Amino acid sequence: MGYIDMHCDTLMLGFFRQAEDIYDLQDTHINVRRLMEGKADAQFFAVFFPKPGKDGMTRFGKMPADLEYFSSLRKLLFDTIAKHPDEIAFAGNADDLQANRKEGKVSAFLTIEDGRAVNGSFEQLQRFYEQGVRLISLTWNFENCFGAPNSTDPSLMQKGLTTFGKEAVEVFNEKGIIVDVSHLSDGGFWDVAEITKKPFVASHSNARSLSPHPRNLTDEMIRKLAEKGGVAGLNINGPFLQEDISLHVSTVERMAAHVEYMYRIGGEDIIAIGTDFDGVGGELEIRHPEQLELLFATLKKKGFSDRILEKFKSGNVERVIRETL
Repeated sequence: MGYIDMHCDTLMLGFFRQAEDIYDLQDTHINVRRLMEGKADAQFFAVFFPKPGKDGMTRFGKMPADLEYFSSLRKLLFDTIAKHPDEIAFAGNADDLQANRKEGKVSAFLTIEDGRAVNGSFEQLQRFYEQGVRLISLTWNFENCFGAPNSTDPSLMQKGLTTFGKEAVEVFNEKGIIVDVSHLSDGGFWDVAEITKKPFVASHSNARSLSPHPRNLTDEMIRKLAEKGGVAGLNINGPFLQEDISLHVSTVERMAAHVEYMYRIGGEDIIAIGTDFDGVGGELEIRHPEQLELLFATLKKKGFSDRILEKFKSGNVERVIRETL
């Protein structure tokens, strides 16, 4: 069995480079060919909304209106699927994932990072669902209609979900959209944990006890996430791995340390993968999907059984998909 990765920013890079598809996209961590070589079962492709300046520019290029941007990135993914139907296919639930796996195809799940484009509208949320979105990271690093982001400012970090955000969590549960708390404030995390009736995820977050970045999860959060049946996806970004969060150095040993720690605190059902490929930089020991085998081999040497490794690689996320979508 292959692996499931809950987060990458490859669609954004493809869009700003005006690519026609992402099958063989160059100078990126991920493309479809690399996913096949890495034996990926599924990749969650995020539509990440970078924040433009007053001139409409981001560090990647000029930012269109949010809904136009979403449509463009969605089209890029579905154009790729249409051109390479033997290798990649859309997945909207666990049955799709299983069917694609049997046919040797990578399953592509469409997600949103930063729910600002929902703009406080349940009608827009419904449209995103109809267009294939199956996970939404409620915030990025700025406040939006859902709530407050992670922050080094304690007053902002304590803020929770908005009234709309609280109602939206219930709607996510009803429709079959996974609630993602990566980038959310601590207050927002606890609001989600209290409201949701289904498992939720931190798609690309690590352990704050090992790396004191506000993007990471405290021990209490790890335990609560596990109690609710959720998962935390290992993020390979150096500042989320290192004790010194200014270090942009990502090593397999630090990755393994976070997996071991979250396993010890939250149990075998919480550990998962959320690389943040194409959203991270610096010195990366693992730069491409096929190199994830280095991590799996390291964890095995550290005593992880094949059964628990399969849960980490794909089983835990597949369970959340089946229980939520």
